[in-house]
Amino acid sequence: MSMVLFASVVRVGDGLPLSASTDYEQDKELQETKKHLKGLSKKLSQFPDRCTLKTGPYNVNFTSALGVGYLMVCTANYPNVLAFCFLDELQKEFIVTYDPKRISNAVRPYSFIEFDTFIQKTKQRYNSPRSLSTKINLADMQTEIKLRPPYQLSPEDLRAINGFSVHTPSKYKGIAPTQMLEPVTLPGIVSCVLSVLCGGLNLLRGVHAIESILQFQLLVVLVITKLSKSLRSGKAVTMLKRSQPGHETKADTSDRFQTSFQNDDEDFNYVIAFFLGTAACLYQCYLFAYFSVWRNSKSFLAFALICLSNMYLYELRNMWQILFHVAVGAFMTLQIKLRQPLGKAPDYNV
Repeated sequence: MSMVLFASVVRVGDGLPLSASTDYEQDKELQETKKHLKGLSKKLSQFPDRCTLKTGPYNVNFTSALGVGYLMVCTANYPNVLAFCFLDELQKEFIVTYDPKRISNAVRPYSFIEFDTFIQKTKQRYNSPRSLSTKINLADMQTEIKLRPPYQLSPEDLRAINGFSVHTPSKYKGIAPTQMLEPVTLPGIVSCVLSVLCGGLNLLRGVHAIESILQFQLLVVLVITKLSKSLRSGKAVTMLKRSQPGHETKADTSDRFQTSFQNDDEDFNYVIAFFLGTAACLYQCYLFAYFSVWRNSKSFLAFALICLSNMYLYELRNMWQILFHVAVGAFMTLQIKLRQPLGKAPDYNV
């Protein structure tokens, strides 16, 4: 028979149990599964915010949000959708009932044991799927699980939970890679548009710099070709005198070409600076749109790259242009920091 057997609420930071359902089951395998649950409750911060652990005839499912974790043990054949819907209903009630400050200040285990009453009632409802199906839109729940499926904990994760690889750094620190961000605001949209504009301007200037380099290279090739032909015909000196006002010496000609090549190298450095500025602007737009590990640090590094590239281009831009590019980069960095990941798990329409 598929059913929910046990549920508990813990604090994510230190694994302190806040509440749990009364358990009368004496099955050895169930007790062993509860040991896994107890070990998992102390390491919730190392895993994504929605996971499933299969332990033989039983499954452990959990979600975490706003510093609180919700765990449950059910039979292996219990529907996965209903399991996470059950946890979501516990989360909604717990958030509404208890103040976050009170939760963070709790010292004793099971400080909210009175929540057990709601857990028991909810467990009874979810153990009667016939009466439950009339109150839940199963199609919406199945769609949510397909779009954002729970992570399946592996045997390596289980060994880490039980303490066999305590010193192994977890691959899942932080929030799950599929974590959604807060809704986009108007300042965020404006910052994205301005950042794309700055990237486009940098790209355009870089393309023009490449064109000037290519034109210079073409001119050098033409000059060398003409000199080569003149040397073959014995008229090199005459051509040099005609093409150089004031009858420049060979040393003067060499210096002029050396200066031209130095300018060419400097133009190439400008191209790199323009393209780096473009890449930094577009990368900031990506960080604003999508979640990434160390997201704030990456945005700050991109802003630093924007500042450095504009400092190098000070000879090609006036002070107002530089200030504009730096201000847009700073504004974009601020918007990335303000648009945080959603702390609450998605609604299952219970």
